[in-house]
Amino acid sequence: MDQRIIDLYDEYTHKPLQRRVFLERLAGLVGGTAAASALLPLLENQYAQAAIVDPKDARLETQVINYKGATGDVRAYLVKAKEGPARRPGVVTIHENRGLTPYNEDVTRRIALEGFVALGVDLLSPLGGTPENEDQAREMTGKLDRAQTVRNLVAAVGYLKGRPDATGQVGAVGFCWGGEMANLLAIDSPDVAAVVPFYGPIPNAADVPKIKAKLLLHYAGLDQGTNARIPEYEAALKAAGVSYTIHMYDGVQHAFHNDTGAARYNKEAAELAWKRTIDFLKAALAG
Repeated sequence: MDQRIIDLYDEYTHKPLQRRVFLERLAGLVGGTAAASALLPLLENQYAQAAIVDPKDARLETQVINYKGATGDVRAYLVKAKEGPARRPGVVTIHENRGLTPYNEDVTRRIALEGFVALGVDLLSPLGGTPENEDQAREMTGKLDRAQTVRNLVAAVGYLKGRPDATGQVGAVGFCWGGEMANLLAIDSPDVAAVVPFYGPIPNAADVPKIKAKLLLHYAGLDQGTNARIPEYEAALKAAGVSYTIHMYDGVQHAFHNDTGAARYNKEAAELAWKRTIDFLKAALAG
């Protein structure tokens, strides 16, 4: 797909552009409204595909819970395997700027099957929770108070740390906007032991010395907006003595892990990044 189309869609999903403006510009790139309409299913996430692990998988216990956060009750999707040790490490999963979608719930189930107590947090809870409409979800994400949002994640770590079925070791995985939130969680929570941001904006270098967690950082080779600041981030991590590993996946787009988005999903890179993520979490949270 023409990189200009991918860049336009990224601008729409992250700025964001108004949908009318996005569609007008897309039509200009592809030669008309009909062609733009035909292309939309490849660009927009198709959540009917978000079932690598079936929501009714008999191996899993799933429930929607509320925990106490900085803004009051925060809704979350709690998943753990029915079989396994009595106590397991916890992992917080942090969604994209579309809220807690079926894709993010599926990621939470995948993590639970690997032997963790997994918690998919709905960070749009202070505004009523994740809506079905993605445009509305993005607008709501832009209205969140950043500091309170991070404190809600810090509270999620505390919730998992204190559960009787957890070992007290807690990690976090975040995607896109959630990748940024994962970095900020690492800065603000001394209790999170391992953090895995997938792409997403990079934190301020001045805050990096506060990080106590081990980091595994995944970046997309074609995600130039994010990648421009990686050298600055890496220099700050080295200077602060933070334990980290960076992986760059050449030739793939931002959001390459999201298998519900056909235009940007890259199966090979997604599977490799996921294996690295699970191996990292198992090793970092084993204590």
